[in-house]
Amino acid sequence: MTLEELKNSTIFPIGGENVNFAQYFIGTSYLNMLSLEQVVIGNVTFEPKCRNNWHIHHADKGGGQMLLVTAGKGWYQEWGKEPQALKAGDIVHIPANVKHWHGAATDSAFQHLAIEVAGENCKTEWCEPVSDEDYGKLK
Repeated sequence: MTLEELKNSTIFPIGGENVNFAQYFIGTSYLNMLSLEQVVIGNVTFEPKCRNNWHIHHADKGGGQMLLVTAGKGWYQEWGKEPQALKAGDIVHIPANVKHWHGAATDSAFQHLAIEVAGENCKTEWCEPVSDEDYGKLK
């Protein structure tokens, strides 16, 4: 799926280029904050091959993140575990304090709703990029 095909088929607009978080991504992503009240929900769109750095959603209690995949093909991986292929309709529950990354497949744009799970003392720690070598091994 190309980015143009995704734009024409998605129900949520992709928003503008994700310049505020660009330092934590390899490639170009787009962000449209759908909700900043009650539950924080961001619509994140990745161009093919784009992925975010390893990161951790810290929380003392509760917290974490949910991903609802809405379009394209992508990947999710927790530190020390095998990567998981993602497609539209998949849901990923990411517990607090788990190092992980997510992003597009090499041949497809990718979009998910990122939902912040409420918790105490929540903060995101951005870590190292996913290396080209490791990303290149994904099948």
